[in-house]
Amino acid sequence: MAKTDVQVRGQKKSGGLRWFAAGFVGILAVVGIFSAGFFIGNGTWRISFMHPVTANQGLPARLDYSSVNEVYQVLKSKYDGKLDEQTLLNGMKKGMVEAAGDPYTTFFDTEGAKAFNEQLNGSFSGIGAELGKQGSDVIIISPINGFPAEKAGLKSKDIIASIDGQDAAGLSIDEAVKRIRGEKGTSVTLVIVRDSQQRLEFTIVRDTITIPSVESKILDNNIGYIQISRFSEDTSSLVDAAAKDFKAKNVKGIVLDLRNDPGGYLTAAVNVSSEWLKPGQIILQEKRDGKVTQSYNAQGTGQLVGVPTVVLINEGSASASEITAGALKDNNAATIIGVKSFGKGSVQEPTPFSNGSMLKVTVARWYTPAGKNIDKEGIEPTTKVELTAENIKAGVDTQLNAAKDQLNR
Repeated sequence: MAKTDVQVRGQKKSGGLRWFAAGFVGILAVVGIFSAGFFIGNGTWRISFMHPVTANQGLPARLDYSSVNEVYQVLKSKYDGKLDEQTLLNGMKKGMVEAAGDPYTTFFDTEGAKAFNEQLNGSFSGIGAELGKQGSDVIIISPINGFPAEKAGLKSKDIIASIDGQDAAGLSIDEAVKRIRGEKGTSVTLVIVRDSQQRLEFTIVRDTITIPSVESKILDNNIGYIQISRFSEDTSSLVDAAAKDFKAKNVKGIVLDLRNDPGGYLTAAVNVSSEWLKPGQIILQEKRDGKVTQSYNAQGTGQLVGVPTVVLINEGSASASEITAGALKDNNAATIIGVKSFGKGSVQEPTPFSNGSMLKVTVARWYTPAGKNIDKEGIEPTTKVELTAENIKAGVDTQLNAAKDQLNR
């Protein structure tokens, strides 16, 4: 994916703008890639926020564009090059939005809006494989079961030598993804080097790829493990199913892994948090102009109330993942292990336009149950545990090991 974060009301998204170095694997599927944490830093989304901001009431109902047109006339008559009307209009919109001075208030053109929505929901058109880097080479980490890459015969550790006849050596994962992804039904031709000997050519028809946002399993000593990669439309139901399974198997504890989770829908964060909280316990509050505009409280049965839980976070955990971590921490429902989270404490509202473009605008700030806005500060873990490059290279997950150690006491 690219890089953003968001939270939507009703359907709310939240995220941040950065991703953990350990997430060097990209879903080529061709996601554009989750490994790049596209939505980190975008904020917390909501739909149809109707209250005007008091501070902006003095602005005119319409802007006077006469001075802008003066600049346009000079540019049009004197610029030594070809200008495009739509590109100029998009540039004006982006410039106006950027003038607000908020990194999470963003204008997306049609292509950007489409990529943003695809990444958040984990559904896109591609071939279905995870990509990584090995030196200067882009390699297949793993083809995803049931998708075109696997069906075509791609294998783990295959080196991508070329994409549609263009040399792939030295490409970043993002660049490789852009070349490989495309519309459903179209084809991409990859030349693969396998086992340093075979040079094979595959022409693969792209398809719609949907990646679940949640993975769950039972670890040794009957410890439940839930990993949320983003807070998407399927997150609430998948976590609910995992909670039912864990309860049925009477797990001794649970690890909730939110590392490198850039965020997503606010409703998903509320629903996930509610699994560990008693009905009515506060999850977060939103403030606008310094006043509380809405409170979100736990709802449902609280299936996991009282089950010992450790939440894993790192600098790639943002927005909706921070909402969940903060809610469980402040309500004493879980211990937090890892390193300080990203620090994304604002709420954004998406407004789509008729031509497919979209404006994402900050409309509020959110606060943890303890009344803290974590913007630019992040959430501090209860127990700080680093995961170094050396740990990763050695295949040792020090943070997960610390979580298991605590639950095994």
